[in-house]
Amino acid sequence: MPRGRTAPASGTGEPFWRRKSLAEMSRQEWESLCDGCGKCCLIKLEYEDTAEVYPTSIACKLLDGETCRCRDYPNRLKHVPDCIVLTPAMVDNLSWLPTTCAYRLIAEGEELPWWHPLVSGDPETVHEAGISVRSRTISEDEAGEDLERYIVDWRL
Repeated sequence: MPRGRTAPASGTGEPFWRRKSLAEMSRQEWESLCDGCGKCCLIKLEYEDTAEVYPTSIACKLLDGETCRCRDYPNRLKHVPDCIVLTPAMVDNLSWLPTTCAYRLIAEGEELPWWHPLVSGDPETVHEAGISVRSRTISEDEAGEDLERYIVDWRL
């Protein structure tokens, strides 16, 4: 059951994520869809023979493990050149996007869950609901070479 308040709508009674497609959103609206779970910042392993993708508990070196936010989001590509800059056109083609990801949910015509900060009005609900990776990761700088031992079965 939702806590807090729902996001304000502009004139139509519907919040922007119900009125607009991902491609129609402003940069500010697009960025606000990120719930701060940190799942997209996990290192993933893809097996060449099966094309299966498995998440690990290894986080990008820029992910703050407590806030689940990038430590240098505006400059992340300078530090992590292979960081993915998500665009509306990419959402349908990234099978590894978490099933809880707002970008994926909106693209699939689904509702945002009660714990999403845009719905709850509280950025902590994503953590309280156990959706985020808060306190469950190690930095890629600490992981070493045996990445397979860090594969997790967290629902992505």
